[in-house]
Amino acid sequence: MSLSPRISERLITLYLPLFMTMVFILFPFYWTMNTALKPEGDILQTPLAYIPNHLTIDNFINAWNNVGFSKFFKNSLFLALCTVLSVVTCATLVGYSLSRYRFKGKRVFMMLLLCTQFVPGAMLIIPLFIIFKNLGLISNPLSLILVYTTFQIPFNSILMNGFITSVPKQLEEAAMVDGCSRLQAIYHVVLPLLLPGIVATGVFTFIYAWNEFLFAFMFMNKHANFTLSIGLSYMMGEFNINYGALAAGSVIALIPAIAMFAYVQRYLVNGLGGAVKG
Repeated sequence: MSLSPRISERLITLYLPLFMTMVFILFPFYWTMNTALKPEGDILQTPLAYIPNHLTIDNFINAWNNVGFSKFFKNSLFLALCTVLSVVTCATLVGYSLSRYRFKGKRVFMMLLLCTQFVPGAMLIIPLFIIFKNLGLISNPLSLILVYTTFQIPFNSILMNGFITSVPKQLEEAAMVDGCSRLQAIYHVVLPLLLPGIVATGVFTFIYAWNEFLFAFMFMNKHANFTLSIGLSYMMGEFNINYGALAAGSVIALIPAIAMFAYVQRYLVNGLGGAVKG
C-alpha cells in the first residue's frame, strides 16, 4: 500500500529528522549504560557487543565503595544545594528590585549583569585562586559555593525579573491595602505565584553546580573534598582506564539531574513561559 504524498512528505521532513536526532542524542547514554553493565573483561572485546552478554552491577559497587563515589556524591549534592539556596534567594530579591522599582541607572545595571556572562570563567581562575589562598579557602567547599553563586546570580536575576514582572502589581497593592507590609505581600502573594520561576531558576543553578569541573578541579586539592566531576576525571589514568567504573560513575552522576528534570518539568515549562512573557 503506497503512502499519500502528504504523509510521505511529513515522514521525510518531520519524523525522520526527529528520529535521527533522537538516536544521535541518546546513543551515547545507551552506550554508557551498556558499558557500565558489562563485566570488565567484556568491555573491550571485539567485535563490540551492543547488548551485554552478561549483566553485572559490580562496576557500580566498585565505583560507589572503592573509588569513593559515595563521598563525591555527597560533596556535589552539598555544593549544589547550598548554591541553589543562595542563588534563588539573591536572584529573587534582585529580580524583584529590578521589576518593581524605578531608579537611575537601572538599564545600565541590567546591561552590566548581562555583560558579566561574556567573561570567560578560565580568565578568573588565577586571581580567584590567589584570593582564596590568602583567605585559606583552598580545598574548602565555601570557595566553590562563593564562585558558583557569583557566576549564577546575574543571569538568574534577569530571569527572575521576567518572572516577577508577569505577576500583576495590583495583587501586592491589594494585600498592602488589607494591612500587609511589602515583605508580607511578597511572602504571601508574590512567592506562591513565582513557584514555577523559582523552580526553573533552581534547576538551572543545580545543574551548573552539579556539572561544573574547572573551578572544582583548581580549588579542591584534597581527595575527601572532590566532587563527582573531579572524581570522574581522576579515573582516567595515564596508562590505564577503568572503563566499567568510569561508565558506572557517569551513570551515577546522571541520575539526580534526570530525576530532577522528570519531577519538575511542568514547573520548568511554566516558568520559562513566564520569563518569555515578562
